[in-house]
Amino acid sequence: MQNFSLLDLSPIAEGETAADALAGTVDLARAAERSEYHRFWLAEHHNMPGIASAATAVVIGQVAAATKSMRIGAGGIMLPNHAPLVIAEQFGTLATLHPGRIDLGVGRAPGTDMATARALRRHMAPDDSFPDNVRELIGYFGDMPDTAPVRAIPGAGTHVPVWILGSSLYGAQLAAHLGLPYAFASHFAPAMLDQALEAYRSTFRPSDRLEKPYVMMAAGVCAGETDAEAGFLRSSQLLAFAQLITGRPGKLPRPIRDVEHEIPAPVMAQVEQALSCSATGSAATVRRRLHTLIDTYQPDELMVTGMIHDQTARLRSFEIAAEVLADLREDAVVA
Repeated sequence: MQNFSLLDLSPIAEGETAADALAGTVDLARAAERSEYHRFWLAEHHNMPGIASAATAVVIGQVAAATKSMRIGAGGIMLPNHAPLVIAEQFGTLATLHPGRIDLGVGRAPGTDMATARALRRHMAPDDSFPDNVRELIGYFGDMPDTAPVRAIPGAGTHVPVWILGSSLYGAQLAAHLGLPYAFASHFAPAMLDQALEAYRSTFRPSDRLEKPYVMMAAGVCAGETDAEAGFLRSSQLLAFAQLITGRPGKLPRPIRDVEHEIPAPVMAQVEQALSCSATGSAATVRRRLHTLIDTYQPDELMVTGMIHDQTARLRSFEIAAEVLADLREDAVVA
């Protein structure tokens, strides 16, 4: 593992507002930079009562302005929701304002329900134009001649790094074919992690953007001073995910004791499976679990994420995670 990074969904907690969530994201980004996270990503989700990062590029701009050196980006932008030129202009502007610090991860999923997807896209194409859209997007970031009929201004010549995001073989194969870095959404969809990483690594074709495969995997983290405290804090995310998969999305719930009594057993089984690529507990417990994940999958980078209702506890959780991951990285260097 070369680097460790952080994904924030800008959660809106029960009893708080979107303004509180966005302020919390900026505070977390500042803390993440102090803890030496390599990059800080935000994700595009729409019509979600508990997530405030729908206008992802706008939030990235706020976070980049509040930090100094950490890479800031999208994990990701759901490209089918947008014209590639618009995204190139947005991220070209960000890269112009914050040179050498902006990343762009793109995904193929809508990032929402189909009714909202239709509201976003208006005219939904029946064919899969994602690969062509990715190529078009990359082209706008390149050194286009002044005579090109369409250019991203700002954008042309910024060479913003583009990542392919995914949770299946599709994204892995596309990233390998295009010679791009690949990020797997194992923090909520780990089922095909093994197969996707194997497909990406074995079929990767070097490009002018990347000479060899570069894999990022994501893992949930909820760290506390004790295993019991961390388990209590994590109940908020378990409740939120249970509500999501049963069609009742809402704000991030307050933590509760005995969360298994609140969530029906069949639903809890789905939640635990979806969130199984994670580490919950004290620093020692989190270290053991993350060491196992890193040793098993050998990612070039690990991105951690987690939804905790209390902002102070959330900051502390990611601080503990950074300490653990810095130690694990140092151990790997020594070995």
